[in-house]
Amino acid sequence: MENKLTHFDSNGNAIMVDVSEKNITKRVAIAKGKIYVNNAVMEAVINNKVEKGDVLGVARVAGIMGVKRTSELIPMCHPLMIAKCSVDFDVNEENNYIEVVCTAKVQGKTGVEMEALTGVNVTLLTIYDMCKAIDKTMEISEVHLAKKTGGKSGEFINEK
Repeated sequence: MENKLTHFDSNGNAIMVDVSEKNITKRVAIAKGKIYVNNAVMEAVINNKVEKGDVLGVARVAGIMGVKRTSELIPMCHPLMIAKCSVDFDVNEENNYIEVVCTAKVQGKTGVEMEALTGVNVTLLTIYDMCKAIDKTMEISEVHLAKKTGGKSGEFINEK
């Protein structure tokens, strides 16, 4: 399969891809990422003792808002009518990290990978923001597209 950059015209100028001739299909993207925290942050999050409030509840709402506003942040993204978005957490106390999983769904002519990735990043940044008074050394890492379905390229699964 040829990898062709589609966000440039013949003169090398950045453009929004023309999707007008594409078929509408069901498209799903799942992105993941982690934030590594210390014991104090983990305990505060689990026991809902962070001064700013319910960290995971607020972070979930922030992530969903990020998904919905992706086209305002990433210049060449098309505005999409998101059909479904979820943000879930795997809190791993043993290894002191919180994994965020963002799933975005749409019926459309272009994929929702950027929306799912934006949702993960906004969620992780919100966790950081809400907990930074406890510890500023938290680390956000391993953000990646885990899976996508739909569209011309079909299914993609990242074995990571």
